[in-house]
Amino acid sequence: MHGPASPGWLLVALCAATGAYCLLRMRSRVEEQRRAAGGEALMGFGMAAMAVPAAVFSPPSWTWPGYAAVFGAAGLRALWAARTSPHHLHHLVGVSAMVYMAVVMAVSPGHHAEHGVSSGVPLVTGVLLLYFTGYVLLSGVRLIPVTAGGGSVGWSDRPELARACRLSMGIGMVAMLLTL
Repeated sequence: MHGPASPGWLLVALCAATGAYCLLRMRSRVEEQRRAAGGEALMGFGMAAMAVPAAVFSPPSWTWPGYAAVFGAAGLRALWAARTSPHHLHHLVGVSAMVYMAVVMAVSPGHHAEHGVSSGVPLVTGVLLLYFTGYVLLSGVRLIPVTAGGGSVGWSDRPELARACRLSMGIGMVAMLLTL
């Protein structure tokens, strides 16, 4: 993504840590949590890879269509899963945003301002920014009343950590869309 290197590396670290925790959540005893965690791990690691500062590493041109294909396939899976769970609609929006960002990066590998194009925020980017900003605010509010629960709850079954994970990815998506 375009933008300064320091915030880019922080975003990479946040998304990679989130993806790693989602891998741990795939060990949950609850089947729906395992399925959701797999998609969220893909999103976390994909966001981390896309957020590597361009000043440090410029991926080859075939990378962006590859991202679009991987997240397009994940979008088809999320569309299929949305039949039974409304949470998968958010996954569908997330993977669609990743496909959109990959396509934009494939079409415009350099920063728009460097080419003299300064037309403001494109409509799709603006809509996605509004959606993810609302999602982050709502997720933050939902995180407040969650209690840790009693007994021996494993790391993969902690609902407050799963919500914090989703909140982190929402914040990362807002940051990535802002630098687009």
